[in-house]
Amino acid sequence: MGLCIYYSGSFRNPALLPEMIEELKDISEEFKWDYHVYETEFPPSGFWKEGYNQKTYGISLSPPECEPLWFSFLSNGRMSNFLHLEMWGKSKSGEERKFLYSLITKTQYAGIEVHKVIIHLFRHISEKYFTGFEMLDEGGYWESNDVKILEENFRKYDYLIDSFAFALENFPKSVDENLEDYLKRMFMKIHKNIQGKKF
Repeated sequence: MGLCIYYSGSFRNPALLPEMIEELKDISEEFKWDYHVYETEFPPSGFWKEGYNQKTYGISLSPPECEPLWFSFLSNGRMSNFLHLEMWGKSKSGEERKFLYSLITKTQYAGIEVHKVIIHLFRHISEKYFTGFEMLDEGGYWESNDVKILEENFRKYDYLIDSFAFALENFPKSVDENLEDYLKRMFMKIHKNIQGKKF
Protein backbone atom coordinates (compact mmCIF):
# COMPACT_ATOMS: atom_id res chain seq x y z
CA MET A 1 0.00 0.00 0.00
CA GLY A 2 1.33 3.42 -0.91
CA LEU A 3 1.61 5.84 -3.78
CA CYS A 4 3.46 4.35 -6.78
CA ILE A 5 4.54 5.04 -10.32
CA TYR A 6 4.09 2.41 -13.06
CA TYR A 7 6.14 2.55 -16.24
CA SER A 8 7.23 0.70 -19.37
CA GLY A 9 9.00 1.34 -22.65
CA SER A 10 12.05 0.46 -24.73
CA PHE A 11 15.54 1.78 -25.22
CA ARG A 12 15.83 3.77 -28.43
CA ASN A 13 19.43 3.21 -29.54
CA PRO A 14 21.60 0.42 -28.06
CA ALA A 15 24.79 2.40 -28.67
CA LEU A 16 23.63 5.06 -26.17
CA LEU A 17 23.34 2.73 -23.15
CA PRO A 18 26.80 3.61 -21.70
CA GLU A 19 25.99 7.33 -22.07
CA MET A 20 22.67 6.95 -20.20
CA ILE A 21 24.34 4.96 -17.42
CA GLU A 22 27.04 7.61 -16.96
CA GLU A 23 24.44 10.39 -16.91
CA LEU A 24 22.37 8.59 -14.26
CA LYS A 25 25.46 7.79 -12.18
CA ASP A 26 26.33 11.49 -12.17
CA ILE A 27 22.78 12.41 -11.13
CA SER A 28 22.81 9.78 -8.36
CA GLU A 29 26.11 11.06 -7.03
CA GLU A 30 24.81 14.63 -7.12
CA PHE A 31 21.77 13.64 -5.01
CA LYS A 32 23.81 11.18 -2.92
CA TRP A 33 21.57 8.30 -4.00
CA ASP A 34 22.80 4.72 -4.14
CA TYR A 35 22.86 3.05 -7.54
CA HIS A 36 23.66 -0.30 -9.11
CA VAL A 37 25.05 -0.78 -12.62
CA TYR A 38 24.14 -3.93 -14.56
CA GLU A 39 25.55 -4.83 -17.97
CA THR A 40 26.78 -1.68 -19.73
CA GLU A 41 26.56 -2.76 -23.39
CA PHE A 42 23.80 -4.56 -25.23
CA PRO A 43 24.89 -7.72 -27.08
CA PRO A 44 25.66 -7.26 -30.79
CA SER A 45 22.47 -9.04 -31.90
CA GLY A 46 18.98 -9.53 -30.48
CA PHE A 47 17.99 -5.90 -29.93
CA TRP A 48 14.30 -5.31 -30.85
CA LYS A 49 13.69 -9.07 -31.13
CA GLU A 50 11.10 -10.96 -29.11
CA GLY A 51 13.60 -13.19 -27.33
CA TYR A 52 16.21 -12.17 -24.76
CA ASN A 53 19.08 -13.63 -22.77
CA GLN A 54 19.17 -13.89 -18.98
CA LYS A 55 21.05 -10.64 -18.34
CA THR A 56 19.90 -7.17 -17.29
CA TYR A 57 21.32 -4.00 -18.88
CA GLY A 58 21.39 -0.48 -17.50
CA ILE A 59 21.22 0.93 -14.00
CA SER A 60 18.91 1.24 -10.99
CA LEU A 61 18.86 4.20 -8.59
CA SER A 62 17.81 4.14 -4.93
CA PRO A 63 16.66 7.47 -3.50
CA PRO A 64 16.22 7.43 0.31
CA GLU A 65 12.95 5.91 1.57
CA CYS A 66 12.06 4.90 -2.00
CA GLU A 67 11.96 1.66 -3.92
CA PRO A 68 14.50 1.44 -6.78
CA LEU A 69 14.04 3.41 -9.97
CA TRP A 70 14.60 1.00 -12.84
CA PHE A 71 16.43 2.30 -15.89
CA SER A 72 17.11 -1.31 -16.84
CA PHE A 73 16.37 -3.47 -19.86
CA LEU A 74 16.51 -6.95 -21.29
CA SER A 75 18.75 -7.73 -24.25
CA ASN A 76 15.85 -7.00 -26.63
CA GLY A 77 15.80 -3.38 -25.40
CA ARG A 78 12.53 -3.53 -23.45
CA MET A 79 12.36 -2.16 -19.90
CA SER A 80 12.46 -4.81 -17.21
CA ASN A 81 14.60 -5.75 -14.23
CA PHE A 82 16.37 -8.80 -12.86
CA LEU A 83 13.51 -9.57 -10.43
CA HIS A 84 10.89 -9.66 -13.19
CA LEU A 85 13.24 -11.66 -15.39
CA GLU A 86 13.60 -14.21 -12.60
CA MET A 87 9.84 -14.39 -11.90
CA TRP A 88 8.35 -14.16 -15.39
CA GLY A 89 11.22 -14.52 -17.86
CA LYS A 90 10.47 -18.17 -18.63
CA SER A 91 6.69 -17.98 -18.38
CA LYS A 92 4.61 -19.07 -21.38
CA SER A 93 1.49 -17.33 -20.03
CA GLY A 94 0.54 -14.17 -21.91
CA GLU A 95 -0.92 -12.68 -18.73
CA GLU A 96 2.26 -13.28 -16.76
CA ARG A 97 4.47 -12.05 -19.61
CA LYS A 98 2.84 -8.62 -19.31
CA PHE A 99 4.43 -8.28 -15.87
CA LEU A 100 7.89 -8.88 -17.35
CA TYR A 101 7.81 -5.50 -19.07
CA SER A 102 5.83 -3.49 -16.49
CA LEU A 103 7.84 -1.78 -13.77
CA ILE A 104 6.68 -0.22 -10.52
CA THR A 105 8.29 2.00 -7.89
CA LYS A 106 6.67 3.04 -4.61
CA THR A 107 7.55 6.67 -3.78
CA GLN A 108 5.13 7.18 -0.85
CA TYR A 109 7.73 7.31 1.90
CA ALA A 110 10.25 9.33 -0.11
CA GLY A 111 7.95 12.35 0.05
CA ILE A 112 6.67 14.95 -2.35
CA GLU A 113 9.97 16.67 -3.18
CA VAL A 114 11.73 13.41 -4.07
CA HIS A 115 8.68 12.30 -6.07
CA LYS A 116 8.89 15.53 -8.11
CA VAL A 117 12.59 14.97 -8.78
CA ILE A 118 11.87 11.38 -9.87
CA ILE A 119 9.17 12.47 -12.31
CA HIS A 120 11.38 15.19 -13.80
CA LEU A 121 14.22 12.67 -14.09
CA PHE A 122 12.02 10.14 -15.94
CA ARG A 123 10.73 12.91 -18.19
CA HIS A 124 14.27 13.94 -19.14
CA ILE A 125 15.71 10.43 -19.55
CA SER A 126 12.68 9.05 -21.42
CA GLU A 127 12.72 11.91 -23.95
CA LYS A 128 16.44 11.46 -24.55
CA TYR A 129 16.84 7.66 -24.58
CA PHE A 130 13.50 5.80 -24.67
CA THR A 131 10.80 5.01 -27.17
CA GLY A 132 7.21 3.99 -26.48
CA PHE A 133 7.59 5.15 -22.87
CA GLU A 134 4.44 5.23 -20.74
CA MET A 135 3.97 6.18 -17.12
CA LEU A 136 1.03 6.13 -14.73
CA ASP A 137 1.72 8.30 -11.70
CA GLU A 138 -0.67 7.78 -8.78
CA GLY A 139 0.44 11.22 -7.61
CA GLY A 140 -0.88 12.71 -10.86
CA TYR A 141 2.28 14.79 -11.33
CA TRP A 142 3.53 13.04 -14.48
CA GLU A 143 0.22 13.73 -16.19
CA SER A 144 -0.46 17.24 -14.84
CA ASN A 145 2.83 18.80 -13.71
CA ASP A 146 0.62 20.33 -10.99
CA VAL A 147 2.13 20.34 -7.47
CA LYS A 148 -1.29 20.91 -5.85
CA ILE A 149 -2.62 17.68 -7.38
CA LEU A 150 0.49 15.85 -6.19
CA GLU A 151 0.14 17.21 -2.64
CA GLU A 152 -3.54 16.25 -2.52
CA ASN A 153 -2.80 12.71 -3.68
CA PHE A 154 0.00 12.31 -1.12
CA ARG A 155 -2.41 13.44 1.62
CA LYS A 156 -5.00 10.88 0.44
CA TYR A 157 -2.48 8.04 0.51
CA ASP A 158 -1.12 9.14 3.91
CA TYR A 159 -4.66 9.15 5.26
CA LEU A 160 -5.40 5.71 3.81
CA ILE A 161 -2.24 4.23 5.32
CA ASP A 162 -2.94 5.82 8.70
CA SER A 163 -6.57 4.62 8.56
CA PHE A 164 -5.47 1.08 7.71
CA ALA A 165 -3.00 1.03 10.63
CA PHE A 166 -5.70 2.43 12.95
CA ALA A 167 -8.21 -0.19 11.78
CA LEU A 168 -5.74 -3.02 12.35
CA GLU A 169 -5.15 -1.84 15.92
CA ASN A 170 -8.75 -1.05 16.82
CA PHE A 171 -10.88 -3.56 14.91
CA PRO A 172 -9.50 -7.02 15.68
CA LYS A 173 -10.51 -10.05 13.70
CA SER A 174 -13.35 -12.03 15.25
CA VAL A 175 -12.65 -15.63 16.19
CA ASP A 176 -15.15 -17.04 13.68
CA GLU A 177 -14.33 -14.52 10.91
CA ASN A 178 -12.27 -15.55 7.89
CA LEU A 179 -9.54 -13.23 6.62
CA GLU A 180 -11.48 -12.12 3.54
CA ASP A 181 -14.54 -11.10 5.59
CA TYR A 182 -12.31 -9.34 8.13
CA LEU A 183 -10.57 -7.29 5.44
CA LYS A 184 -13.91 -6.40 3.82
CA ARG A 185 -15.28 -5.23 7.20
CA MET A 186 -12.15 -3.21 7.87
CA PHE A 187 -12.14 -1.57 4.44
CA MET A 188 -15.84 -0.71 4.79
CA LYS A 189 -15.03 1.16 8.01
CA ILE A 190 -12.13 2.98 6.30
CA HIS A 191 -14.32 3.81 3.30
CA LYS A 192 -17.03 5.17 5.58
CA ASN A 193 -14.51 7.42 7.34
CA ILE A 194 -13.16 8.74 4.03
CA GLN A 195 -16.60 9.65 2.63
CA GLY A 196 -16.86 13.39 2.34
CA LYS A 197 -13.39 14.03 3.78
CA LYS A 198 -11.58 17.00 2.25
CA PHE A 199 -7.93 16.51 1.32
